[in-house]
Amino acid sequence: MDKPIEFLPNDFEFVKDADGAMIDEVYSGESFWKNILRRIVKNKGAVVGFFSIMIILILALIGPEISGYTYDQQISGHESMAPRIPGLEKLGIFDGTETLKTSTGEMEVNKYEQISGGEDVYHWFGTDVLGRDLFTRTWEGTRISLYIALVAVVVDVLIGMSYGMISGFYGGKVDMIMQRVMEILNGIPSLVVVTLLIIVLKPGLLSITIAIALTGWIGMSRIARASMLKLKQSEYVLAARTMGAKDFPIMYKEILPNIFSQLLIMSMFSIPSAIFTEAFLAFVGIGIPVPMASLGSLISENFKSLTTHFYMIVPPVIVLAVLMLSFNMLADGLRDALDPTLKEV
Repeated sequence: MDKPIEFLPNDFEFVKDADGAMIDEVYSGESFWKNILRRIVKNKGAVVGFFSIMIILILALIGPEISGYTYDQQISGHESMAPRIPGLEKLGIFDGTETLKTSTGEMEVNKYEQISGGEDVYHWFGTDVLGRDLFTRTWEGTRISLYIALVAVVVDVLIGMSYGMISGFYGGKVDMIMQRVMEILNGIPSLVVVTLLIIVLKPGLLSITIAIALTGWIGMSRIARASMLKLKQSEYVLAARTMGAKDFPIMYKEILPNIFSQLLIMSMFSIPSAIFTEAFLAFVGIGIPVPMASLGSLISENFKSLTTHFYMIVPPVIVLAVLMLSFNMLADGLRDALDPTLKEV
């Protein structure tokens, strides 16, 4: 017959002392923003996206300065040259050699060997059909795309956020009129808006900036309005009214901090859309005028040489794809970190 089990006082002990055993190791003494930062760092996609954006930003700033060429410099005799990178050429890759298809077959050509002083000439991304350095033009084009991203965020914050918050806060006839105006603007395609602007203005950054400013804020406005309608009857808003607070202090001091995370996420998601819009407009020929370059215009120009010199289109396509993907991953990480419904997941 089994003997009964007897428990002694020292059979069970706290891993720590009695005072420290009840302290939450993860969240004790952790601030709100520190908690958000920790959640973002745990999201590998957001971290990769952030560092990718930083690398592209640094290259866009210093790339045209270190290449030794300007974006509009046409060098006679350097037309359609393959990529050549110092150091890698000794390994047999990126040494300026390309394979050309002819009527009799294929042959390897190295145009660097055919020009005077070619042993000291390097074009890291090659050159286009006019002899312009693609490394310089690619990073100049990236500057344009990053400028468009900045414009998208500023327009979202200054126009979309304020428009939506005012519309949702006052409601009634004010909300009805503001929403009808927004629907009219949203019903006009961006391509039509840009085309009309080009008729009045010259093609360029100003036309694209105005086009984004006219219609790019509508998505942000809807999010801000929906959030305002949800929170404007909250207890802390009623308390602020009771204390004599005016409308705009209530909107920007009481309600905005509670919806800021949603608006920030929406702004991040709007950046890839704005970059793609500029690239599309440049691709169809109504974007940045020559000889200026954007990623979209570079893709449009070099697309014609895809079958003969495919390397011309690869750099702008890769940079554009990585830039848009990085912003999407960073926005997705911010959404996971800032969304209160996901904190217990």
